[in-house]
Amino acid sequence: MENFSNETIDTTELPKFEAVQFSVLSASYWKVIVINILMLFLVLGTGFSLLLFYNEEVKFFSVEISLLFVVLLLLTFIFSRISFKKKGFAFREHDVLFRSGMMATNTIIIPYNRIQHVALHEGFVSRYFGLAKIEIFTAGGSSSDLEVPGIAIEQAEKIKQLLMGKIQKQL
Repeated sequence: MENFSNETIDTTELPKFEAVQFSVLSASYWKVIVINILMLFLVLGTGFSLLLFYNEEVKFFSVEISLLFVVLLLLTFIFSRISFKKKGFAFREHDVLFRSGMMATNTIIIPYNRIQHVALHEGFVSRYFGLAKIEIFTAGGSSSDLEVPGIAIEQAEKIKQLLMGKIQKQL
């Protein structure tokens, strides 16, 4: 215990993650989001249409339901666009950063020594646009795992190799 020290850290000297240059998601990822929203609302619209067609009591509210449906669709597009614009990622020497949010910006920082596994996923629509999603699994459980969507497949494969190399160095 002779060499024990517990000095105060000057927090003004800590590196600032805010100064990091974040990479934005691929512009094609917005097309994926739009297609997914349209598919969801196509299913919902079909359900509403069937409800209006077969239920006499609901036909009285058909204008209100249709208006609500359109407003909900527009709000979904607006909020999705804002969320898309705020997302970004960065890889530094010792950690991964992911920024997201809509009204408030959240930044997740995961040190490489916490990463246990990395997976690359291509969804049906994303694959058509040449995009993938990197999933980073950490030692902290599923609540601390990270998904970075909307990355070009070639770049996603390079990122996966980088992260796997960092994991191998730790072993």
